[in-house]
Amino acid sequence: MLTDKLQAYRQRHSDFLQIQLTAIDPVCPRLHDAMRYAVLLGGKRVRPFLVYAVGEMLGAEAKNLDGAAAAIECIHAYSLVHDDLPAMDDDDLRRGQATCHKAFDEATAILAGDALQSLAFELISRPLAGVSAVVQLNMVRTLAQAAGAQGMCAGQSLDLQATNRHVDLDTLERIHHYKTGALIEAAVELGLLLASEVATNARADQQSWLETSHHLRQWARLIGLAFQVQDDILDVIGDTQVLGKQQGADAEQQKSTYPALMGLASAQGYLTELAQKALHALDAIPYNTEVLAAFTHYLITRDR
Repeated sequence: MLTDKLQAYRQRHSDFLQIQLTAIDPVCPRLHDAMRYAVLLGGKRVRPFLVYAVGEMLGAEAKNLDGAAAAIECIHAYSLVHDDLPAMDDDDLRRGQATCHKAFDEATAILAGDALQSLAFELISRPLAGVSAVVQLNMVRTLAQAAGAQGMCAGQSLDLQATNRHVDLDTLERIHHYKTGALIEAAVELGLLLASEVATNARADQQSWLETSHHLRQWARLIGLAFQVQDDILDVIGDTQVLGKQQGADAEQQKSTYPALMGLASAQGYLTELAQKALHALDAIPYNTEVLAAFTHYLITRDR
């Protein structure tokens, strides 16, 4: 079931993104090509999946989820392009292909990342039938906060500061709550926002909706951490060809990671603990959370 959902959402998302990028007048073809290269070639599409899965579970229409799913993937893709630059993580391989600055050049990669970030906010701010301006403004704010100095960018900066240093578990979790978790939590929040008026129109019990929102946010925070812990583990035990990026890069760059701090076995145990807590959060939600539960298991067993 999860495999079918992942494939269906990935295909819908890819088709939508293709249409949006094709509709752009390529004033500078090289920049346009770099944007397409960065956002369309491969990727797990975890964040778009979360927008679709949470939104549809709560009653939102798929067509109203497309823009938000595409927007958050554009933000994610831009972050990877910039992370891979020599001034940041200095990577040569991403998603099994040459990184954007290797396939094009550093200046073009920087501009492609900038342009993808702008495209994200263009996509998420387009009017949607049945979605109020207030909800859309909250969506824009959610994405902006998750991407910037209160979210992903802050986490990346903290991560760079922690390189070649020993940090404790609380500090490491703080780094990854922002670096990785912020966009994952934002994807869930976008699904919630797009379904909020459906729930209101259906006269759903307000207290039940607030509790559902609370437990979904709790789940999102836990899987955001679990996603990063598994990423760190795969950097130790994974295979470069499967991962699509250089295995062992974290250790080579002396990054602060869960296996480096806790040891591999303890990191694997911690991953299981986070997953169990996430599943417990889902148990409290009065909707069919089977897809989200399966996705939780997928996150901790994936090999890339």
